[in-house]
Amino acid sequence: MKKFAGILIMTVFFSGYASAKCDRDEQTIFSCLTGKSKLIEVCDAGKTVSYSFGFPNSKPEIVVTVPRNKASTYQWEGIGRYITYSVNIPNGNTDYNVFWSVDKLSDEHAVEAGVNVEINQELVATVKCVGEKSIVQNIEGIELQRTE
Repeated sequence: MKKFAGILIMTVFFSGYASAKCDRDEQTIFSCLTGKSKLIEVCDAGKTVSYSFGFPNSKPEIVVTVPRNKASTYQWEGIGRYITYSVNIPNGNTDYNVFWSVDKLSDEHAVEAGVNVEINQELVATVKCVGEKSIVQNIEGIELQRTE
């Protein structure tokens, strides 16, 4: 469990999550299920960082693996209404920006998470996670270069 600015946030694993794609020797940086029951996942293998998207227990529709020095992160700096963390995985002219955010001023402290897809620095799609209990968020404090 992690505590941010008076907000208790839990990383939850549940029995139905056995479909994770990260190998045993990889750390799950982020994962969640979408409204269409697809899995968004980011895995840390030490020298590489991978992004995958697709139905659990099936071959992913998208898999992008980059050297660790090519991935980047945005880390909340303690200022502002939204506590936000993200990991950016580039693939040619496409960037997969996996994000997690919470509104610290709202009564419900709702979490918003998912992936933004940008092509040539233009947002072309956002796929959001559903069900906070399906979200695993280990982006905070990850040692990657900072997103510019």
